Amino acid sequence: MFQIGGLIVFCGLLAQTTALLDTLPLPLDTLPLPLDPTVILEGTPAQALNPTDLAGSLTDALSTGLLSEGLLGSLENLPLLNVLKTGGGTSGGLLGGLLGKVTSVVPLMSKIIDMKITNPQLLELGLVQSPDGHRLYVTIPLGLTLSVNTPLAGHLLKLAVKLNITAQVLAVKNEEGKIHLVLGDCTHSPGSLQISLLNGFAPLPIQGLVNGISSILNQLLPELVQGEVCPLVNKVLSQLDVTLVHSIADLLIHGLEFVIKV
Repeated sequence: MFQIGGLIVFCGLLAQTTALLDTLPLPLDTLPLPLDPTVILEGTPAQALNPTDLAGSLTDALSTGLLSEGLLGSLENLPLLNVLKTGGGTSGGLLGGLLGKVTSVVPLMSKIIDMKITNPQLLELGLVQSPDGHRLYVTIPLGLTLSVNTPLAGHLLKLAVKLNITAQVLAVKNEEGKIHLVLGDCTHSPGSLQISLLNGFAPLPIQGLVNGISSILNQLLPELVQGEVCPLVNKVLSQLDVTLVHSIADLLIHGLEFVIKV
């Protein structure tokens, strides 16, 4: 009977001692170190990094790079009116080929005094990884206001324009074994061009003019915009942080998924 009672007392003391030890602080040399996701240790496999961090870092870097390279200024300075006035026979090259397809340019030009792009905006970039994991598709959404001065309207017509450019990003390895990111196909997303009247409802003659301008812009503007955007994307890719490039390129070469699908 005494042995059983002593055993009960001993178990109670042991439980109290264990609870007390749990409340004591650990020695400094045994504390776990805080994790810093921004630190990439040498030899750390790229796939061990947070996918959201990699994808977000890439889109942030591309967006910042495009802005610092003067994307908005180049869009604002697109000589739309000059392009339309030169006609297909004198502009040559890409513009000449495009204008040759626009049959309504000449009659419409008599109704336009001035045409300017204002308030260009680079919206939030999108990122999608190909099903095989070896390619990235970056969506570059752009917004701008097109101000058109016409004697028919008696004031400026303001058109809201939205357009998406899609750039394909690939990982390649050169002869020295170094991997880097390069630009593949770069074009406007089909059907992404949207043109609407900012001034609200327009009388029938004005609406006809808006429709005519929209028809021409649908044929000209996407190619003009991508002609400005795509070379800048290629330039920005060549200037990205080396660690970021290597981490992403390594995943793409091995076809490993790191862009979270939403």
